Amino acid sequence: MWSLKAWQARFAPGDKLRAYAEWCNAVEGNTTFYAIPSRATVTTWAEQTGSDFRLIPKVPKRITHDLRLTGADEELRVFLDAIEPLGPRASALWIQLPGSFGPGDLAVLARFLRVLPTDFSYAVEVRHPDFFTDPGRLEELLSRHHAEWIPFDTTVFFDSPPTSDAERDAWMKKPRMPRRDTALTDRPIVRYLGRDATDRTVAGWRPWVETVAGWLREGRSPTVFVHTPDNADAPELARRFHDEVRARVPGLPALPQPVPPEPTTLF
Repeated sequence: MWSLKAWQARFAPGDKLRAYAEWCNAVEGNTTFYAIPSRATVTTWAEQTGSDFRLIPKVPKRITHDLRLTGADEELRVFLDAIEPLGPRASALWIQLPGSFGPGDLAVLARFLRVLPTDFSYAVEVRHPDFFTDPGRLEELLSRHHAEWIPFDTTVFFDSPPTSDAERDAWMKKPRMPRRDTALTDRPIVRYLGRDATDRTVAGWRPWVETVAGWLREGRSPTVFVHTPDNADAPELARRFHDEVRARVPGLPALPQPVPPEPTTLF
């Protein structure tokens, strides 16, 4: 996510991930979902970020969607070897499952979680609606393996029809997910999708501000990713969300102060 073209005018020149890390202290590792990077590439990610930065890499879709967590030992080995240079920056590995992966597949997920190395923490994102109407079995399974359940809250986005090309595109692609705010571990992860209009995005995240503040008071260490249909203003919105939580939890450290981009000159 750190290479989005719309963000580059806001960032100081140089390495894109290093510049992003001056704005926010966590990022979704979407690139690993589509292809396993080389160790050399992952080493550069580590070099561009501090040891407290959270880069949460997604398990490749070849494992989660194509093989559906079955017969993927070699692919998993290659992936884990590739991301090893991240060290503590990989605060969790993100297992995003397809919408067709339902409660009937829980035995498959259980087998997969059992063979995962204990060097990492794990978080699972499900999209099958039946998990949300009867969450008990999945919660029990994840808790047993000390894994988190990642909610993708799209309720605000889908509460009224789209009004722009970006919203219409997201309307066709994003899943209709309910709001779920139960943390299973000490490191909950949240995805939130707002709208083009900043006021609607901010109004919609207000319940999350209270939930996240509550988690922090309980001693948990949550990670929140703020999205909009085109994500153009996501870094600023993420910082605004952080400030709203910090107003309720004064001990929460501020995010880094971004280095401004170099001014454009005529010479």
